[in-house]
Amino acid sequence: MSDTYRNSRAGGRRSRQSSSADRIMAVQNARSRGTGSRRGGSGRRRGRRQGPDMAKIVLIVIGVLILLICAAVGFQSCARSEDDKTSVESESETETTEPETEMAAEITVNGVQVHGLTKTEAIKKVLEDMGWEMKVSFGDETADLPNLMEANVDAVIEKAFAKKESGDYTVETDGLDDAVQVEVKALAAKWDVEPKNGSISTYDKASDKFTFAGAQVGKKIDQEKLVSDIISAMKAGEYTKTITATANEVQPEITEAQARENFKRIGTYTTKTTTDKDRNENIRLACAAINGAIIKPGEEFSFNKMTGNRTTEKGYKPAGAYSNGVLVQEPGGGVCQVSSTLYNAVVFAGLKTTERHAHTYEPSYVTPGEDAMVSYDGYAGPDLRFVNNSKTAVGIKAAYSNQTLTVSIYGNPILEDGVTVSMHSEKIKELDPPTPTYVEDPTLEPGVEVVAKAATPGSRWQTKLITKKNGQVVSDVLLHNSTYTGKAATIKRNTSGTVAATESASADASAASSEAAGETTAAAPAETTAAATTALETTAAPTTAVPSPGENYGPGYVNEATTAAAAAAETNQAPSDMGLISPNGQ
Repeated sequence: MSDTYRNSRAGGRRSRQSSSADRIMAVQNARSRGTGSRRGGSGRRRGRRQGPDMAKIVLIVIGVLILLICAAVGFQSCARSEDDKTSVESESETETTEPETEMAAEITVNGVQVHGLTKTEAIKKVLEDMGWEMKVSFGDETADLPNLMEANVDAVIEKAFAKKESGDYTVETDGLDDAVQVEVKALAAKWDVEPKNGSISTYDKASDKFTFAGAQVGKKIDQEKLVSDIISAMKAGEYTKTITATANEVQPEITEAQARENFKRIGTYTTKTTTDKDRNENIRLACAAINGAIIKPGEEFSFNKMTGNRTTEKGYKPAGAYSNGVLVQEPGGGVCQVSSTLYNAVVFAGLKTTERHAHTYEPSYVTPGEDAMVSYDGYAGPDLRFVNNSKTAVGIKAAYSNQTLTVSIYGNPILEDGVTVSMHSEKIKELDPPTPTYVEDPTLEPGVEVVAKAATPGSRWQTKLITKKNGQVVSDVLLHNSTYTGKAATIKRNTSGTVAATESASADASAASSEAAGETTAAAPAETTAAATTALETTAAPTTAVPSPGENYGPGYVNEATTAAAAAAETNQAPSDMGLISPNGQ
């Protein structure tokens, strides 16, 4: 293109632009003149000043129109987006609520036509066609079996619907062994009968003898055969069959004849009581409560449950008992001597003690560390408990006569032949007695102190169980630790500064009598209760177990491994004839 042509076109554009501008200007001038004609000569000048203002108005109007157009476009876009979202959600809802697909192919399962059915309908129809009513009987009892084929029916239907091909499908019994075994095991637990060894069953008070019950043969379901019979019935399609379970006999380990032959006293212990008649009556009643008790294999004996509450309604007399360290008169005072005597017999018989507590103060009718405190309330608080860990029942005989208390355990020997056990307790620490108790005595000279009752120190004892095999020590284990509180001294003094007239001698005599009575139920001084081995030797198995050394509480002799037979026990005497009453108990 030549420069002349370009210049010509440019000139033309400028000419047209000038013409347009001239026309616009002419219009504005005309309007200005018109206005000036109406308003006077000054109107022409105002018309020229309003030209630029009019342009601004036009631009503003155009801007507003553009904004309105953009807003309209944006609104339509948002509306379309919301419609699209609603459409997607609607489609999603349609997908989740879409009905199950019906089987289009010609398919049979176990001969049942499932064409045109959904999975759920197909499963239901096949299961109904089975008519499952399989049962298992044993003796007079019959048990329904759940449909063990249901899981496999589900699997076959699922497979058929996935393939979508015509054909015949069969539900097999593959993989059902575990499910069948679970059902059979549950039935066996219900129908198995454990054998019973021959042992004592009752106690005849008149003859003071235990009577025996014959051994019983046990029954054990043949689980392997029952599993096989159930699976065979399922494979044959015999879903309504009643299968008879069979059982094998299980012979007892000990016959009645053997139980009678080996029955003997396997643990015994004797203690001496005080001259307190009420206390001795309480001891007699407690002995009567536990006498003849029979503890079956695995059963736990509770002293408190066996005697119940020791109340006046049952004939128990008020006797000395310590309550929070204070000597008081309570019904049943003294029965702790019965529980302590029983504890020794239990330990030496080889039974498993599960609860034992030491007294607050040192006992004198047994070596400290070998006592067993029980509470006054027969249904709560400290108790003496033990479990019969033998294969036959054991019985208790307890008797009181002429200030002599004896408790014995009868049964088949629990512990190994040739092995003996004995408890041995030693004082490992002496504790300071409590702060003295001062009593005002205005008859004394000021500044003079008289010891009315001497203090006794407290102590800590360690008890071990010594096991011997043919006379040789094979085990020396800690049984428990026991801590006993000392007793404060009672000291008379006069702090008033004056001396009162002396009272009658009868009052002093009465006080002395009461003090003496109280001392019959109090612990002897530590010097009189030195450690001694109260060895009731019986047959027992060696043990390597070491019980926890809890203070004031011991688990008793726990020997889980001992199950063999043992020899009879010999009687032992307690080292003292003094009595002790337990805190909050007897």
